[in-house]
Parts: sequence; structure tokens; C-alpha cells
Amino acid sequence: MDSPRILVLGSINMDLVVRSEKLPMPGETLLGHELRQIPGGKGANQAVAAARLGAGVTMVGRVGDDGFAAQLKHELIVNNVDAERVATTDNYSSGVAFINVDDEGQNCITVIPGANSQLSCADVRAHQSAFDNVDLLMLQLEVPLETVVEAIEIAQSNAIPVLLDPAPAPRHFPPEILQVDFLCPNEIEARNLSGLPVNDVTSAVKCAKILQSRGASNVIITMGDQGVVMCDNTGHCEHCPAFSVDAVDSTAAGDAFAAAFGIGVAEGNTLQDAVHFGCAAGAVATSRVGAQPAMPTRSDISALMSLRQS
Repeated sequence: MDSPRILVLGSINMDLVVRSEKLPMPGETLLGHELRQIPGGKGANQAVAAARLGAGVTMVGRVGDDGFAAQLKHELIVNNVDAERVATTDNYSSGVAFINVDDEGQNCITVIPGANSQLSCADVRAHQSAFDNVDLLMLQLEVPLETVVEAIEIAQSNAIPVLLDPAPAPRHFPPEILQVDFLCPNEIEARNLSGLPVNDVTSAVKCAKILQSRGASNVIITMGDQGVVMCDNTGHCEHCPAFSVDAVDSTAAGDAFAAAFGIGVAEGNTLQDAVHFGCAAGAVATSRVGAQPAMPTRSDISALMSLRQS
């Protein structure tokens, strides 16, 4: 089949990554190993990941008028993402994420939205032509919620499937946020959206069904080393175990999963096959440092999946 056409509307950040033996406790000062400056942002990460997997990708977003902006757009372009619809926002910094990563690969992240906060409903309407002939719209929540809702409504009016990675998940949100074809939260985001703690496969299934009752057609909950729980629009639920890899950085694992899963469904695969493809992509990403540099190619994913089948 032809390569799927993906529209990504979302955040573009510069990640400032600090590595240390462990994550600091409140009030604690640690000596870190290194500081790296790496292009990221959930929207840009997913755009790069989808492009590396062979999709034709268009990105709608905003950068600031600072020193990060040119590098952030350049990184999209060299990864074959159409960045013509990424606007420069005067008198705003580009989005910045401060990421602490420990020696086990776990992280904690603080995001300063900057220009991402200025991506507006008017921007979405101004780029309605970007929705033409699109196979999937991919969204996240590092831009204003009303902008996300506007994009969902335009996609639905054009019969375009919508995949929402609801991160960071707000505790208060418009109900339209959940009216999507594919909702892909992690366990923390699923808890924030549903009010139900997610600790294991059983609680993940319960949570997924709550989210479906609130409008999501298919719910896919990622749970790190516990794998992924998928509940589809027929009521069928399934658990995909995590792939075993040597994890060094989980920063962009969710973005790799969302992009690969989205490519899988856009190519017409079953949800089960798309989830397995996404699980492998997320695992590959955890074995590498950084966000966009960690996004896998199709051959990377195939190699890991073949190990499980052998």
C-alpha cells in the first residue's frame, strides 16, 4: 500500500536532559553525570517517529523567536517531516523540557510550554488544508486544550481517524477530548482521566472501559515493563507483554509507541498487530538516550520483534 499520510498537531520542545544516579528527592541536591540538549516535544517526537517509519508526515506547531527555534525546525526537516506549517512566535521562547533521568532509565519531566501555549484554534482553522487526504491525525496535550478540541472536530468532519496521546493528562478537561478513535494514555494519565488507579492488567482493563464509556472508541494503556492493555470498540480486551531490553532512558517511549501504533492502524493492520508494533517501538526507544534521536526505524522494530518470535 501507499505510505500513510499523517498529520501531527502538537508541541515542539528543546529537551535539556540531566543524567544522575537517581532522581532527586524534594530539597535534595545531586551531582549529575551529564547535560545534553536534544530536540523533543511530544508532537515533534511523534512526527519524527512516524516519518522514520515511512509515513508522509506534516507538522503543525509553533516555535519561539529564540536560539532553539532554528535547530528545532531543522531537526524536523532532516527527518523528512514537512515543517512548512511550523510558525515562529514573536516574543516567546520555544518550548523547553527539563528532564532528569536516573541510571535505571526512569525520568521526571518539567515542561515550559513557551510558544506551544500560543498554538490556537485560529491556527488550526488557518491550516485546514493540511487535513486534506490525511489517513490519521495525531494529537497530544502539550498545547492548549481548546486547540486540541478544534483539531478533533475538524478531523471528525472530514472522517479522519484521531489518535490522542493525552499527555500531560489534566484533571479537568472538556469531555470532547475523549471523543477520539484511539486514546493512548500511560497508567498515570489513565488514572487522571478516569479517577481509577492503574496498577496491573485487571485495573487497566477496568480503567479502559470507563474511558470508553466516556467516548473513546479504542483505549490502549501503556504500563512500562507491564506491557500494554488494549480494549477495542467491540469490547475485546487484550494484554501485550513488554519486550525485554536494556533500558537506559524512558523519556520518549510513549511517543515511539503512539507513532508506531498509529502507523500500524493507518496501514490497515489489526489493533492487536498495531499494539505489538507499538510495543516494540517503545522498547527500542528505551534502549537509547534522548527523545527524537531514540525514535526507531522500521528495521529496528522488525529486528526486536523477530527476537520474540524466534
